[in-house]
Amino acid sequence: MKIHYDINNLPLFKNTVITIGTFDGVHEGHKKIISQLTQTARDAGGESVIITFHPHPRKVVSSSILGIRLINTLSEKTELLEKLGVDHLIVTPFTEVFAHQEPEDYLKNFLVEKFHPHTIIIGYDHRFGKNRKGNYKLLEAWQARYNYQLTEIPKHILDHIGISSTKIREAILNGDTTTTNHLLGYNFFFEGAVVHGDKLGRELGYPTANLKVQNEEKIIPGDGIYAVYASLKNEEGSYGPLMKGMMSVGFRPTVDGKKRVIEVNLFDFHDEIYGKTLRVYVKQFLRSEEKFDSLETLIKKIDDDKVESLKVL
Repeated sequence: MKIHYDINNLPLFKNTVITIGTFDGVHEGHKKIISQLTQTARDAGGESVIITFHPHPRKVVSSSILGIRLINTLSEKTELLEKLGVDHLIVTPFTEVFAHQEPEDYLKNFLVEKFHPHTIIIGYDHRFGKNRKGNYKLLEAWQARYNYQLTEIPKHILDHIGISSTKIREAILNGDTTTTNHLLGYNFFFEGAVVHGDKLGRELGYPTANLKVQNEEKIIPGDGIYAVYASLKNEEGSYGPLMKGMMSVGFRPTVDGKKRVIEVNLFDFHDEIYGKTLRVYVKQFLRSEEKFDSLETLIKKIDDDKVESLKVL
């Protein structure tokens, strides 16, 4: 898959089949559209193109940007799309100027002039251009003039995608790993830099990697204890072998309860990894965070957590 960030320097595409969307999560519902996209491109002897936007359009057009939590960062989404056989991903800078184009200008100057589409696959409720005035009917009205085919994504598939995205976000926040991973079709993952903590884990016999998630829009699992896999990112940007472990997300009420932290204990791993990036694949929720009456009781519970994690993993 070729990734394009400069929309003013695109190649000449051949028989382009395009679809447009944020594709946050690249979940099972999205995969149905992408499968249709790639198959249509093959049938047309052309190239499949996904047009997505960065930053998220809601950050630009909404009066309130509070609460934007994304299942995937841009790099994660790119990685997931690459596995699905898409030929091109266009990362379009979403600015106020771009958002305020008249719908006809967006169609002519962006979709037609830059992509010369053979087919546009779009949802019945897709909106674009100034005041979101552009829609499927407008694309239909200009179809003959610009000589493209138009394929509508059915309402039931779009409804399924919308419901799934909402359910996934809620499930992540609620620690519902079963729903999350089922709807995604893969284990939800995130990554963070390994930073110095208070070293309490070492004293308890369970040294942990304290993670600082750099992307503030990235959704993080709700408080609790989880069985996880984890992988270290190397200097080339790829990831090492999967390691088994367990993760605690929360305020550590037995210890201090003041600051929310993400801690990962990697089994049978003792290297110093401060400053490195650790990717965590969240396999299964084990239990809610609890306050224990002593460190000894806490250690015994952590022992049990490790046994349960190993069963899961």
